[in-house]
Amino acid sequence: MKAIRRNGGYSTDTANNYIDSKQPIYSLSTELELQHKWQDNRPTDEVIGYRAWFSQEGLEPFAVKFTSQIKLPSYLSKVRLDSLEACEVRNKVYFKADSLKEVK
Repeated sequence: MKAIRRNGGYSTDTANNYIDSKQPIYSLSTELELQHKWQDNRPTDEVIGYRAWFSQEGLEPFAVKFTSQIKLPSYLSKVRLDSLEACEVRNKVYFKADSLKEVK
């Protein structure tokens, strides 16, 4: 794995430090998980995003957040994550993408 340089906010460079763009990514989720806005340490009814799980050889499964609802392909389909970005917060990595496309 490449040397990891810490920076603030989401970036494609941070995502590239963790995800190998030359290896396929596989979709693990069959349904999107809703992400709710939190207020006063409690979740509200307001949906602010959707999350799905993915895998790549040599990595543990990782979650990716989408701001809009997407259509997931079938289980273990190869996908391409469009505009994949990541950020590091307290030694955890969070990913987000604009959309995904199934790769044949």
